[in-house]
Amino acid sequence: MQPFRILHLGLGSFHRAHQAVYLQRLQDTGDASWSLASGNIRPELAHFVAQLQAQGGSYTLETIAADGSPRYDRVESIREVVPWDERLFGFVKLAQDPATCIISFTVTEAGYSLAAGGELDTQAPEIHADLVAARQGQPGTTLYGALALMLRERLQARAGPVTLLSCDNLRHNGDKSRAGLLTFLELLGDAALLKWVRENTSSPNAMVDRITPRPTQEVVERVQAATGRHDPCALMAESYLQWVIEDNFIAGRPAWERVGVEMVRSVDPYEEAKIRLLNAAHSCVAWGGTLAGHAFIHEGVADARVRAAALAYATDDVIPVLTPSPVDLAAYRDKVLERFGNAAIRDTNQRVMADSMAKIPACIAPTVRDRLARGEPIEAVAMLPALYLACLQRWVAGALPYEYQDQAANLQAGRAICTAPDPVAALAGSAALWGSAAADPRLVAAIRAGAARVQQLFPAT
Repeated sequence: MQPFRILHLGLGSFHRAHQAVYLQRLQDTGDASWSLASGNIRPELAHFVAQLQAQGGSYTLETIAADGSPRYDRVESIREVVPWDERLFGFVKLAQDPATCIISFTVTEAGYSLAAGGELDTQAPEIHADLVAARQGQPGTTLYGALALMLRERLQARAGPVTLLSCDNLRHNGDKSRAGLLTFLELLGDAALLKWVRENTSSPNAMVDRITPRPTQEVVERVQAATGRHDPCALMAESYLQWVIEDNFIAGRPAWERVGVEMVRSVDPYEEAKIRLLNAAHSCVAWGGTLAGHAFIHEGVADARVRAAALAYATDDVIPVLTPSPVDLAAYRDKVLERFGNAAIRDTNQRVMADSMAKIPACIAPTVRDRLARGEPIEAVAMLPALYLACLQRWVAGALPYEYQDQAANLQAGRAICTAPDPVAALAGSAALWGSAAADPRLVAAIRAGAARVQQLFPAT
């Protein structure tokens, strides 16, 4: 019997260290009813994709425990590597196959082209370009353009319903990706496809978690030394692994609960804990560590100044607004810092700082708004944007020790903030970052105080 298929868009390190691992674990139990087909919908990383395809989709994963001990596993759950071409022929062919029951995707927070309110940014240039491409039967470059093409072909092939599963660090990722897709199809004017998607797809919310640094040559060398296998596609991750999914699948799913995936009615409390206590704290450590002159996340956790900022943020401002919760929030906070402090991971500040502009509205602004609505102080959470502003200012001055990687529009916005007459007011006044809290005098005052504190703690040399 042909196995059911998950077609995944975004063949990056996180997918290979997370979703592919869970399916491998299920296959290891003897359940071979599902397989993965994975590729990229943009031409980046073509050389890596070709390497992985030459290896039949298999690779070695090195995982590092908190005590530094390594483990090496062979992952073979990606049975089909989909090469990129400008018309996405490989993806379209698989989308037309009734055996494809789930289309999942990892495109990073910025890849959803969302406005400050969480809706599709219909003014974004990439969305306009993809609408033009879609009217010509082309996929364009965004998730929505690719899905529109694949789902139209699936509709015409009468291949049946399919689940659309987001695997990104985005609050309510299923709801938001679905709303973005439906808005895109409305703008496209394809009424038949819009109706079919509404009736024949589901979009579960999900929370994903595993620290996965960018692969390096050192990982390849360690894998060869430990296993005797030369594997240019080897990668490394921490041993911790978590996936929480809303059980809302329209066309079946793997029995993930057998291998540790938490299938729940609502992802919300797990998602809020992860996004606010892990993702935001991760950025805090990356920004503070950068200002302190460190290169790696674990160095920032060991720096008393950086650790104090992350702890105060989590303890003073986040945990009170998330309580009550089914998650033991204090234990979760402590586990997060323990994971960040794993020196063997050697996760870089540069990797975590990437796409920082999108992380403020997703990870930090909700706590600001919650505390302001409750009339509570925001000194601890305001330290995070103050740290980010200092990093931006060093970037603009050419003093950042690495290349800051972000979307072009975000880089432009960051430069505009730094060159404004009052950078603090410009940062605090951005509706794209803070939504309804933008320009609130309490937010302006708290970030200004935070910026002064950052200058004292991390003076520029």
